[in-house]
Amino acid sequence: QVQLVESGGGLVQPGGSPRLSCAASGSISSIEIMRWYRQPPQRQRELVATITSRGITTYVDSVKGRFTISRDNAKNTVYLQMNSLKPEDTAVYYCNADVWTYSTGRLTNYWGQGTQVTVSS
Repeated sequence: QVQLVESGGGLVQPGGSPRLSCAASGSISSIEIMRWYRQPPQRQRELVATITSRGITTYVDSVKGRFTISRDNAKNTVYLQMNSLKPEDTAVYYCNADVWTYSTGRLTNYWGQGTQVTVSS
C-alpha cells in the first residue's frame, strides 16, 4: 500500500508564490513519473505538470514560466513551486505517481487526496 499526502495549499493573494509538496510513503521500491493535476470549481481535472525519475519535466501551457515541478527521489517527494498566481489558478491540486511497489512487484498509479489552493485578495 502506498499513500500520497499533499501539503502547502491554502488562501493565497494574487501574485503569491506558494509551494506544494507531496510525500509518498509505504511499500515503495521506486517511483517513475510524478504529476500534479488540478481541478478548478465545476471544471474537469487537468494535468498541470509532470516529472520523470530523471528530472525531465513538462507543463501545461497555462502555467509555463510560472510553475516549477521538482522532486527529491531520496524523500519520495514531489514539489510544485507556483509563482505569479492568478485567480484562475484556484483549484484542488492533486499529486499522482506511478510507483513500483515491493508488495506487488507491479507499477501502480496512485493519487493523493488533494489540497485546495484559492487565489483571492
